[in-house]
Amino acid sequence: MIAVATREFIDAKVRALIARSGRLSALSPRRVGLPRRYAGFAPSAAHFKAANKRLMSIDKRIAKRIGHLRSGAKTAHPRTVLISIALAEREVDRARRTFGMLFEIFSQRSSTFAPALAAHDAIAGDCYQAVLRAAPMVFDHQILRPLTYMEHGYSPATMRRGVSLARLLGEANPFPVIRIPWDRDNPWQSVFLHEVAHNLQADLGIWHENRQAVSRRLLRSNAGPLVTTVYQRWHKEIFADLAAICLGGTASAWGMMDFLAHPGPKTLTYKPGGAHPTGYLRVMILAEMMKRLGFATDADKAREVWRDLYGTANKGRIPRPLLSSASNVIPAVVDEIAFQPRRNLAQRALVDVIPFTRNDEARIRRGAVALANGKMPDLPPRFLVSASRFALTMGACPKTLSDAVIRHLSQHAARQRRQPVLRTALAA
Repeated sequence: MIAVATREFIDAKVRALIARSGRLSALSPRRVGLPRRYAGFAPSAAHFKAANKRLMSIDKRIAKRIGHLRSGAKTAHPRTVLISIALAEREVDRARRTFGMLFEIFSQRSSTFAPALAAHDAIAGDCYQAVLRAAPMVFDHQILRPLTYMEHGYSPATMRRGVSLARLLGEANPFPVIRIPWDRDNPWQSVFLHEVAHNLQADLGIWHENRQAVSRRLLRSNAGPLVTTVYQRWHKEIFADLAAICLGGTASAWGMMDFLAHPGPKTLTYKPGGAHPTGYLRVMILAEMMKRLGFATDADKAREVWRDLYGTANKGRIPRPLLSSASNVIPAVVDEIAFQPRRNLAQRALVDVIPFTRNDEARIRRGAVALANGKMPDLPPRFLVSASRFALTMGACPKTLSDAVIRHLSQHAARQRRQPVLRTALAA
């Protein structure tokens, strides 16, 4: 016999859960507090539609669980009802987490950071357009542009399209999301191109192909099991570094060096199991890519800076096989990832689908001079990142430079917002 008080307690718990369910199934500009004056910086209608499609799919699962709960709560044993409540609560939690993440991303467009976020949206979208111009049919479907948002953390990071997120209880991400640390919203942060490149690698579908190719290349060259395993683990980060140089030229390498320059113990320490190459070797990889693209002078300068800062690395905590093999392995890995054809790229290489030439570098350098003199050059958004960095090294006022470039790019993003879906020739 179940006590009346127990039935009343369970009934109240069920009613409270029902009251909470179904409340987080839709987002709109008004609901996230976007003022009309920030409409040009807001996520597109297509991004809201994709977000709401994901929330509605969760809401349907909630409704199914709630329906089961309603039908059995009055007659089932309270212990059984607790299980049904827990199953419904799991879906409500999923909705809460998904709604919360998307609400946070969208609502930041109502803040003073909105222009900077819109500017970075424009940069990310231009990186995708660069691929589509060089390889019009490389994607076989229409895809939404990435969205950016700001969060704490030392470095930018990305959540790629369709990936299952632990923070959302395994729910898939509806579009690429790139995190920018609160203090890294200036337009000369080349590491942002690295994060966009991670999304390109995922959308191009070449993660596994690259990993296998790197492994085969190093095994054939007798690099040894340790070296092969390590570079196999590093392949995604190496790809993003090399692709960032294809997107932004030598400034991308110098920007990454700025990001990687730490006291010796950090830069010269190997992290077992880590996905990122050890800082010392990572710059050697960047230098090799610049050399292969025809920028040997910048490559030599990068190596010189790293030698001045860290010596020969012999006193660091890097396994000797990684150091002793670097002169042979690094050129092979760069060649394999950036210059060898891939099946998923229609038998083209990374440098074919994201071409970067000496003329592009010259345009960036001229653009940097213009920016340093207070003029806005006619450059694609991704090249403005590089030109901004060079202008900064020329002595341009950081605030004046940042304000001008962000204003220009945010206006570009407002126009781009009307076409948030990247249309491929095949999809069209």
